[in-house]
Amino acid sequence: QVQAVESGGGLVQAGGSLRLSCTVAGLAFDFYPMAWFRQAPGKEREGVSCITRSGSTIYYVDSVKGRFTISRDNAKNTLFLQMNGLGPDDTATYYCAIKSSSRYCSDSAREFQYWGQGTQVTVSS
Repeated sequence: QVQAVESGGGLVQAGGSLRLSCTVAGLAFDFYPMAWFRQAPGKEREGVSCITRSGSTIYYVDSVKGRFTISRDNAKNTLFLQMNGLGPDDTATYYCAIKSSSRYCSDSAREFQYWGQGTQVTVSS
């Protein structure tokens, strides 16, 4: 059974930073692309960033470029998202996701097969 557990969310003031982690068990972590999505109340789930198995290809949604950094430690089965310069628009539940169907990144939630339970990020103005 695949399990993905996020941590690192919390309440932070605008301009602050957080580092999210997602530890995965139950599959060959280093074989698949992984991504971070977020969902704010009343909004659709949005692809924030995606990284391929080797880290050679990385995608960011425009709104986080230059502020967020995705990385992965395949030896520890862990995905990270370093978030700097946070603003109120970044407030959402953040999910890590695993795409076991192919080796290519995507920003579509429908293409990811496994999900964590989410971690809440709240940014106060």
